[in-house]
Amino acid sequence: MASSSSNKNKSALFICLGNICRSVMAEQILRELVEEKGVADQWKIDSAATATYNIGNTPYNLTNETLKKYNRKPSSHIARQVTKQDYYDFHYLFGFDEDNMRQLKRRKPDDSKCQLILLGDLDTDKSTNIIVDPYPGPLTDFETAYEQCERCCKVFLSQNE
Repeated sequence: MASSSSNKNKSALFICLGNICRSVMAEQILRELVEEKGVADQWKIDSAATATYNIGNTPYNLTNETLKKYNRKPSSHIARQVTKQDYYDFHYLFGFDEDNMRQLKRRKPDDSKCQLILLGDLDTDKSTNIIVDPYPGPLTDFETAYEQCERCCKVFLSQNE
């Protein structure tokens, strides 16, 4: 199956349960990191959910509050569910916990060449490889998830420069 990301050299899709917290933060972090490096034109970056119940929703308010606290732009992402086509359109699909990874592995078409990666495996803080699900809060849980996502995105980008 042909990839529709042919104009982009590299692509990453972040997938969590609902696509209103963790995956949105990681998407925004990586998007801004590649902009800061001047390589945004080489990247296709998006996020999605394994579940359907937030489809069409904007990011959770504490997601954008956290992004702003860390001097990142708020996200206007609209939640969507991961599709079969995503397995062909993206080089890297990142899950945030064991359940995300089970779902992604189960749905992956046999002929897809994308890599499924537990994002937390890239964390320089080796205390856990699970990106905490911060929903519904408090804000400190969102800050923890943000810090985990930022460390992992920086490692990922350094490996893909």
